[in-house]
Amino acid sequence: MPTQAELAEEFGVERGVVRQALRILQTEQLLTNVSKGSPATVASVPAPVRLPAGPAAPPQPTMVGLAPRIADAFAAPHVRIDALCLTSVSLTMAVGEPLRQIHAGRLKPAKIDVRVLLPSRDIDLAFPAPVADDGGLLHRRWLAQRNAQGMVLRQNLLALYATHGVDVHVSFRALPFTPPVKLYLLNGSEALFAYYTLLRREREIEHEHLELYDADGTRSMLFAFERRAGQRDAAFVEQSRLWFDALWETISSELLLSS
Repeated sequence: MPTQAELAEEFGVERGVVRQALRILQTEQLLTNVSKGSPATVASVPAPVRLPAGPAAPPQPTMVGLAPRIADAFAAPHVRIDALCLTSVSLTMAVGEPLRQIHAGRLKPAKIDVRVLLPSRDIDLAFPAPVADDGGLLHRRWLAQRNAQGMVLRQNLLALYATHGVDVHVSFRALPFTPPVKLYLLNGSEALFAYYTLLRREREIEHEHLELYDADGTRSMLFAFERRAGQRDAAFVEQSRLWFDALWETISSELLLSS
């Protein structure tokens, strides 16, 4: 990762904001070596287990099922990924393996286009939401996570232009609602879909114990649909693409990760 000073200058924020974002990502095991004296390092993750796709494929938790699908998508000359989610944590972690493969010279995409739809900072989230009023603490925490994870995803992908000459475009837009599901569209040929399942739980946030309604997106069961798997899957992929494009082009708005 770039230094904290470089990140603060790039995103137009104070060093303290960058430091907080990096610490959040470290607690989520996305970064290591977060300190004042040296740049943070993207954490390594175990190699994904590849599972069959299509109607016969068993659903898997998002962090198990997403990583191998993303790795396969990066084998294409033109990588196209669209994502709709509450935060980009699962996608950020899933791209780690193909990034390592690119740096090792085993994957050589020429172009990468990534579009991500995330909830707007200006809405009252349906979840995560406090059971009782918390003065906005939980929303501020979620916003910091949303922005930090998005920054890391964008930074890691854009770095491929400098290191390997890959034509990379990463765009974010804000939704005026809390998505009840997460959706990933890969190279126009595959759709991955999962429900956010809500739980009532307790968490410690900034030394305060809160009761909240929340969903663990990394454990949501991910269902895979492929165009080549038959008429039903092909129709789901196409309708999912049309739905995503409609959201992107109509009711979504510009999203600034530093705001």
